[in-house]
Amino acid sequence: MQNDSPTNANARTVARASEALAELLDRPLAAGLYLVATPIGNLADISLRALAVLARAPLIAAEDTRHSRKLLSHYNISAELTPYHEHNAARERPKLLARIEAGYAVALISDAGTPLISDPGYKLVREALDAGLMVTSIPGPSAVLAALTSAGLPTDSFQFGGFLPPKSGPRRTRLSALTDTPTTLVFFETAPRLAKSLADMSAVLGPREAVIARELTKLHETLHRGTLDALVTEIEEQPVKGEVVVIVAPPDAENAQVDDARLTADLKAALESMSLRDAVRAVTEAHGVRRAHVYELGLALSKSDDT
Repeated sequence: MQNDSPTNANARTVARASEALAELLDRPLAAGLYLVATPIGNLADISLRALAVLARAPLIAAEDTRHSRKLLSHYNISAELTPYHEHNAARERPKLLARIEAGYAVALISDAGTPLISDPGYKLVREALDAGLMVTSIPGPSAVLAALTSAGLPTDSFQFGGFLPPKSGPRRTRLSALTDTPTTLVFFETAPRLAKSLADMSAVLGPREAVIARELTKLHETLHRGTLDALVTEIEEQPVKGEVVVIVAPPDAENAQVDDARLTADLKAALESMSLRDAVRAVTEAHGVRRAHVYELGLALSKSDDT
């Protein structure tokens, strides 16, 4: 028996996906609040379940209705749209809850990704739950997880910091509170503020590994990898555009336990019988710290010896 051609196999995949979507569309949609994740760039990333909820919900609350209409029009969805954002949430929240209490399904979507993640919606969910109303999450795209999983940094534990304060003083204060957090850090940032934000991260968190993820899932998706100090220079020389996620590695446990005085003392002893290069390698391997930092200490030692 010959294997099916790719064309036939693809046709069956399309047919099965269509059947699955049709089955979902045929089911009644219970009254409640549906938190629907939508694409962060690539419209094909929407799930079948998300499409089925949006197509059946009589009302969709969107952060920006003009933006959301592009997605809905793409999939020929014509539900009623109403704005729900930080400036009108207090006024609109009772209206949405009243619709659900009257037996309707209300879908909540953000401009992109998973609702409530750096977007309004928490109070709506809280009040819906307090009122005994059904709240259901329809999972899907998330810029946080897309950036984290593609960064090549530890994923077993992470902390999402949202947007840092726009001004340097408060931003450094927030970063200082995260210095000893033993997890990967994930931040959202705007392209115009990126260079200054990275500079503050470098000054407060030190030369940690980091990744700048921009335009995720879109045509010009890029990942910039390096230490925070190196990324500062890179972004200053070549500013980026678009939406940005910054992922920062957790502090090195060994590095945190070995202070510069100990490293400098060991370097000084090693330099008595080794070249700077070999001494740096020996101390780096002995303590499991970053080579770049040890090298800087070695250069400082060499300069002090020359004076």
